[in-house]
Amino acid sequence: MSENGREARQFVRGMQQGVLSTLSRRLEGFPFGSVAPFMLDHAGRPVILISTLAEHTKNIDADPRVSLIVQPFADDMQNTGRATVLGRAERLPDKDTLGPRYLRYFPQAQGYFAMHDFSFYRIEPVRIRWIGGFGKIHWVEPPTYLLDEFPLAAQEDAILAHMNADHRDSLSDYCRHGHGVEAGDEEMIGIDPDGFDVRADGRILRFDFPDLVTDAQGARTALVELTRRCRS
Repeated sequence: MSENGREARQFVRGMQQGVLSTLSRRLEGFPFGSVAPFMLDHAGRPVILISTLAEHTKNIDADPRVSLIVQPFADDMQNTGRATVLGRAERLPDKDTLGPRYLRYFPQAQGYFAMHDFSFYRIEPVRIRWIGGFGKIHWVEPPTYLLDEFPLAAQEDAILAHMNADHRDSLSDYCRHGHGVEAGDEEMIGIDPDGFDVRADGRILRFDFPDLVTDAQGARTALVELTRRCRS
């Protein structure tokens, strides 16, 4: 796996909002942009929850080709990192598999999730445009960006339950040491091969692992080491 592919994927994992561009069905040939909350699955594919009534959903159902650009807000947007994921969006058959994970990241979507006209669509990347900074501009191919299926995905819920029940002090240390945040309430909401996310007083903080973590034992080793570094 190339370093550019991993850097691009790690960057996108740190974002939860982007601009989704679809091909307009109403105005043929024109791109249609819309705001899109998203999360990445364990492989690195963006997942969005959208309504059949939305214009972008109608566009996707007519032509699945999309792009999703993600970039943090800054005073000078041209000097910040950004990634554009080009791919094809596919409706997933059910909401149950990814639903609990999605709602950990977007609890405000609970009402939408209960509606029958909302469905998950997953973007299968075809190519990624990764701009990591000045002079760091690359096209990234899916085989260097996407991850295989690892046991960690099936073990995620148990890891979160353990960390949130027994290691809240470590979560506080991570927030303080990694982001300089003194939070009164911390909760680990997701863990993947690249790192993990903690909701700290309503704000999502991202923590990257130095190496890929593929299972619960690897996660334990990485988290114990991070705790040691925070307290040393």
